[in-house]
Amino acid sequence: MIIVASTSTDKLMPGISYMVQKELQIKKCMCMDILAGCSGYINAFDIARNYIALGKVNYALVIGCEVLSSYTNEFDFGTAIILSDGAGATLIGKTKEKKMYSSLIESEGQRGEILTCSSNEKIKMEGKAIYKYAVTDTVKNVKQLLQENNLTLDDIKYIVPHQSNMRIIQGMAQRLKISKEKIYTNIKETGNTFCASIPIALNEMFEKELLQKNDKIILLGYGGGLNLGSILIEI
Repeated sequence: MIIVASTSTDKLMPGISYMVQKELQIKKCMCMDILAGCSGYINAFDIARNYIALGKVNYALVIGCEVLSSYTNEFDFGTAIILSDGAGATLIGKTKEKKMYSSLIESEGQRGEILTCSSNEKIKMEGKAIYKYAVTDTVKNVKQLLQENNLTLDDIKYIVPHQSNMRIIQGMAQRLKISKEKIYTNIKETGNTFCASIPIALNEMFEKELLQKNDKIILLGYGGGLNLGSILIEI
């Protein structure tokens, strides 16, 4: 299975996942594109994992990719100074070991107007409203996910959030009452790459050997839709 999350595709057909299949010369597989705002990678990962758990597929290539430069107003300093292009991918498959996995994904279309991007238009966001949403709803979501799995933040090695901006990420840390070191960030180097931000961060963490077997981490996505989701994974 190839599943791609993006908000910046300029072609309706074929989808990005089909183009990836063609480039990788894979003759037969399931392909799917996900349009779920900045946290689309979370939705894509969860869908892929569930297909694997049901025995429908053996492996899934989950991709987050963005070309936000095409949708950024260079005169809008609220977006131009932070949004960037990027891509990241995660290959997942079924393990013989029993590993913890849990997800909590919530959407709220009634408030979707605070972050929008229409065809042939540029990205628009209401900074104050986005900040309030990002530092309150995300914290509630993470706490609920932990409660559902009888865990505390002490059991979690890292939280890997969508790299929106440092102010939001620091606000989350304060409200969760955890040190900033427990939340992995790379936004100073990569910028905000929407759907690509979490897989890029994960790749960096594995390269730096920050993640070890049996570590528990939380992937946290939030943004346009409004869409919000967290995934608890045991490495």
